[in-house]
Amino acid sequence: MTRTDRSPHRSSVRTARFVGTLAVVAALGLATTAPASAAETTARRAGVRTAAVATGLNGPSAFTFAPNGRIWYLERGTGRVRVLNPQTDAARTFFTVTGVDGQGERGALGIALHPDFASRPFVYVYATRTQNGRLWNQLLRIRAVDGVGTSVKVLFRSPVGSATNHNGGRILIGPDDKLWAVNGDNAEPRHAQDRSRNLRGKMLRVNLDGSVPGTNPFRSPIYSYGHRNSFGFAFDPRTGRLWQTENGPDCNDEINLIAKGRNFAWGPDAICSASPSVLDTNRDGPRPRVLPRFRFASPIGITGIAFCDGCGLGPRRNGDVVFGAVNDGRIRAMNLNAARTDVKGRVAVLGRAPDGIHSMEVDRQGRIYVSTRDAIYRLVRT
Repeated sequence: MTRTDRSPHRSSVRTARFVGTLAVVAALGLATTAPASAAETTARRAGVRTAAVATGLNGPSAFTFAPNGRIWYLERGTGRVRVLNPQTDAARTFFTVTGVDGQGERGALGIALHPDFASRPFVYVYATRTQNGRLWNQLLRIRAVDGVGTSVKVLFRSPVGSATNHNGGRILIGPDDKLWAVNGDNAEPRHAQDRSRNLRGKMLRVNLDGSVPGTNPFRSPIYSYGHRNSFGFAFDPRTGRLWQTENGPDCNDEINLIAKGRNFAWGPDAICSASPSVLDTNRDGPRPRVLPRFRFASPIGITGIAFCDGCGLGPRRNGDVVFGAVNDGRIRAMNLNAARTDVKGRVAVLGRAPDGIHSMEVDRQGRIYVSTRDAIYRLVRT
């Protein structure tokens, strides 16, 4: 594992629709804009602190919010799907995904609820598991009946190699009512450029029943490719555009604006060296190659990402993109330009979590939460 591969999983661990917006992003000049390098400043005003929601948890690698305010979270190593009442601290097990392999960055890694959960009580889980003697990354759909999980269906699966890192696993239901997932390159850069039937190193998009949308670019779950090792993505609530964080090797942690069918250019020819002039991790595959909107030349172990849209962290932060890191536990924020297609200015360091940040989510009131190796916290203004 390289110095910067300090993934969160290595620890002990319907309102307005934006249909078609992501397709438009490809015309925004993404392939030619040079990525900015990080320059950080500590926020002097309106910093944040972490208010504990639940502690003493067992590897809460991913979590989400139900309409009633309950927090649904995964135990990465055990495969248990847990439901937490944050008002009473009471938690129960909804379902246990069997055969989960929690080595390295594997495990139960992503969770989402159907957007019409009351009438369509489906829970979606991304997990690394052994089935019929083989190891897979699988997207599962579990039906809730009387508060218990049943009727498991595998919506798609991707084989897992011998490497235990670069496994991805974040899932989210987008404003287009499609299910989005990210799959890492499994520590083999060549996977990221292989679009044959290889889902590794890709952003993926499927219908809620697992079928492939007719608007996908390659008649497969693949939406974009050339990705290395991502643990975070989120939709901008103001535009519907998809932003993603991605771990570099010994350089270039990235923030990307995802575009339909485009190549984000990670692959076997990537270069990291001591000289900033040859930090080129976006040089593989066909042109045009999409460059990151922002990069950290010295990696931070970038993980979860969220948007502050009435998040309660002060007017200076409203509209910002907020993201976390596993290396230093810092909570950072950046402004977007007026068109919300690029970042501008310096990175503001708002505060720090008690441990490395694994994932980041927004509740139905717009408040931002983070998880660490054993807890879930809410971000509040200092």
